[in-house]
Amino acid sequence: MRKVITTEKAPAALGPYSQGIEINGVLYVSGQIPFVPETMTLVSDDVKAQTRQSLENVKAILEVAGYTMQDVVKAGVFIKNMDDFVAINEVYAEYLGDVKPARACVEVARLPKDVKVEIEVIAVK
Repeated sequence: MRKVITTEKAPAALGPYSQGIEINGVLYVSGQIPFVPETMTLVSDDVKAQTRQSLENVKAILEVAGYTMQDVVKAGVFIKNMDDFVAINEVYAEYLGDVKPARACVEVARLPKDVKVEIEVIAVK
């Protein structure tokens, strides 16, 4: 059974997609950019602050669906500049360091709203 997951504790979708989709005990969380949900504005220009906000947005979607960061099995991290890799990993480790999900991290030419990082996850109960 397919269930659409939405919460006001994460930024509203910027296009025709859902914040998350749960099916058969698996939650797919769409890429989260570092927007503050209440204002739909960029949290900061600082890459660590952007990473933290992206992960807070991911966490909010997980929680509303009844999952935790401990349930994450796969993450996709999209970054604007590979020179930010170490800084992003420092914050990422605060949220997922003990979990150590499978992960891809790629540098991309451009992200929505010209942010520096976007993070998506898959979680399993």
